[in-house]
Amino acid sequence: MEQIRKFAKYFKPYKWTILAGIFFILCSMSFGLFIPYMVGKAIDDLTLGITREKIIYYPLVILGINLMSGIFLFFQRRLLINTSRHIEFDMRQDFYAALVNQSAEYFQANRVGDLMARATNDLAAIRQIVGPMILYSFQAIFALCISLPIMLNISVKLTLLLLIPMPLVSLTVKFLGGQIHVRFEKIQAFFSDITARAQENLTGVRVVRAYAQEDAEIEEFQKLNREYALRNIQLVKFGAAMRPLLFFFIGLGFVIIVAVGVPMAVRGEITAGDFTAFILYLQRMIWYLIALGYVVNLYQRGTASLKRFNEILEAEPAIGDAPGAVEQPPVEGAVEFRDLTFAYNGKAVLHNIDLMIEPGKTIAFVGKTGSGKSTLVSLIPRLYDAPDGEVLVDGRPVREYPLAQLRKSIGFVPQETFLFSDTLAANIAFGVDTNGSPPYEGGVAAASADGVVLSAANEIAGSKLENHPPAKAVPLLRKEGSLGMTVERAATIAGLADDVSEFPGGYEQLVGERGITLSGGQKQRTAIARAVMREPRILILDDSLSAVDTYTEEKILHNLRGVRSGRTTLIVSHRVSTIRDADLICVLADGRIIERGTHDELLELDGEYADLYERQLLEEELEATE
Repeated sequence: MEQIRKFAKYFKPYKWTILAGIFFILCSMSFGLFIPYMVGKAIDDLTLGITREKIIYYPLVILGINLMSGIFLFFQRRLLINTSRHIEFDMRQDFYAALVNQSAEYFQANRVGDLMARATNDLAAIRQIVGPMILYSFQAIFALCISLPIMLNISVKLTLLLLIPMPLVSLTVKFLGGQIHVRFEKIQAFFSDITARAQENLTGVRVVRAYAQEDAEIEEFQKLNREYALRNIQLVKFGAAMRPLLFFFIGLGFVIIVAVGVPMAVRGEITAGDFTAFILYLQRMIWYLIALGYVVNLYQRGTASLKRFNEILEAEPAIGDAPGAVEQPPVEGAVEFRDLTFAYNGKAVLHNIDLMIEPGKTIAFVGKTGSGKSTLVSLIPRLYDAPDGEVLVDGRPVREYPLAQLRKSIGFVPQETFLFSDTLAANIAFGVDTNGSPPYEGGVAAASADGVVLSAANEIAGSKLENHPPAKAVPLLRKEGSLGMTVERAATIAGLADDVSEFPGGYEQLVGERGITLSGGQKQRTAIARAVMREPRILILDDSLSAVDTYTEEKILHNLRGVRSGRTTLIVSHRVSTIRDADLICVLADGRIIERGTHDELLELDGEYADLYERQLLEEELEATE
């Protein structure tokens, strides 16, 4: 019941629509259940004498009643089924928003395949609670409420005899319904495993092919698929058993009624018309009692899925706006690490980092893999949360800024580039908000609070489209940031413009899922263009030139010098050539800054940086002689 209580909030915006639908159910059932009465009356009347008027009158009346019942049936289904789609839309929006706001740790602990299964299979099962379950439940309730008084009026004795098989009906529903709930919950969890397996294999299809593991992966998926099918077959057995058992026990009551009712009609205790009407009411009640068994099935499946759905909504984001965080003055770009010590999964990865970066300066970080460079720069936009007061922007702890304000001031290019399955222009313009309009139209895309990027097609389930008209194309090349940066300008700065001129579609070229049609270097340059397009006060490049050659790197760095002017820039790199012009270079080792200074100062120090520089010079000479 706790799950249903939480679910009830989705009904509130549509309560009047649902009540109207229930009213139409009552109207439809009232007309529909009036038919057996008219049939019984017609039989009794025609028994007294057949006339032309009676032959015309009764069929026309019954036809008219059926017509009215059908009209109200149309309206009840239209209102309730449409409402179920509206509620499904609202739930999907909440589900998506809950995921987008989660931290990186959440996506490391929860597989994407499992989350997608909850967004599809589980949500579809929950929707059945709103539409078909409400529809059939109230039909059954109204059928009992309307039919029982009429049947009692016809014969109290026959009506009471119907109660004999009812305990067996209740036990059947209780036992089989419980089995369905438990098994369906396990099946949904197993379906998440299958979805996750498929998603991982499709995402990593290049690795699967490279290691010639196609047959092995197909066989493994076949095992999971077979197990899923077997579990569903077991569930179907319980669902299939419920309906025949209900038919049998309710049919037992039918047999009792016939056995007792026919002699009563023969003796004249009830008329032939009343007995016929009683049988017709009983037939309708049987159908609606069977429908109640279906409702129990839907309820057990829906509540099992609702539990899994609520687990997502109830998961509190690990990183969010701190209590009392209010809009701060525009970010100037000063960054400070104040005796920063940071642990990840219980293991300290940064130790006693003290560093002050003035606005407009370019700071570079170098060091061996695992030295803490990426972690350090990720703490500025709060992709991970540092201890309070140890990371500051413009002299204020980053937690004092609302996340939206902080991150809008930062252009971040991560190590792992993610591109959406959209046009090149759309990917570059992603994240630019002009006068409140979306970054680009033609698709809905978002980045989660921790930099884990999710995307969703601009497809709305159900009929709630009046508030969401189809997206219209916008001239992305003319899209400008707050200071006039355009897509073409950003691409030129990132050294991508020459490549774009060779694409058949130019800036409208589709890049494929995760940018699969682009090379590694083109992906990185697209990500740089995306960050530059935002014209941020703080620009963070986390090893974002590793996939480009030295010539292209030099070209990009030259272009970025103009962009970096007046902006704080933090560059993480393994290449000395990338960072040699930085105002300050910090060398990290085991989470500590062991050297700092300009390029020339560090060479004179003849330490770790000088050793790295010499090794790279030697590598370049060896490559040149090959």
